[in-house]
Amino acid sequence: MNKKPPATVKKQLAYEYIQKQIIDGSFGPGYRIVIDRIARELNLSTIPVREAIQQLEADGLVQIIPYSGAVVQLLNDNDYQEAMYVLSLLVGAATGLAAKNLTQADINELEEINEAIKEALSNFDFDKITELNRAFHDIIADKCGNVYLAEKIKQTFQRIFQVVRAGFSLVPQRAKDSAEEHDVILRMIREAVPPEEIEKYVRQHTLNMLTAVQGRKAALQGKDFHYVRSM
Repeated sequence: MNKKPPATVKKQLAYEYIQKQIIDGSFGPGYRIVIDRIARELNLSTIPVREAIQQLEADGLVQIIPYSGAVVQLLNDNDYQEAMYVLSLLVGAATGLAAKNLTQADINELEEINEAIKEALSNFDFDKITELNRAFHDIIADKCGNVYLAEKIKQTFQRIFQVVRAGFSLVPQRAKDSAEEHDVILRMIREAVPPEEIEKYVRQHTLNMLTAVQGRKAALQGKDFHYVRSM
């Protein structure tokens, strides 16, 4: 007789399914998540789906609206700007901490990922560029020695994943510049540049995406744009 999977496994199954739909864009911002439908698709009861949605809300991917249900989080310009600023601090700190822990094998893997980003650029594959960019920074975060910091970086990346992907499409030059900046980051790590210098550079590297996107949007709207944020 087949045993039913435990409740925690069911919740994780529902969580990963919904998370994937959000990240790949199948469930776009504002999309209403119908619990009964998800439960039927996964052959689950509604309980683990509800629990998964509660976790997704805690992770900032879903918003539960009273009397309306769960919708994919809407991220306005102010939310995006604040999230990118926080991400710059987190990624900068993690990279500064990780620099001394990265092995030659890690650096080789990072170089391969960055070369793949450059190849994807030639094909204008912005989905792949976004995924590879995230993988690049995830590998570094995982070596920072602070599990809580690494987890917060991944949560923040998830929250703004679709916006970052759209940003690379909106400003293709930013994707090229980002890959070149990755080369600089790797050089700084190889040369054992002081951690605080690496942290400062990576913070600015992250903010450069925000500056490029906001500047491009302002240009399309015919407005002057100046982004200033104290570091």
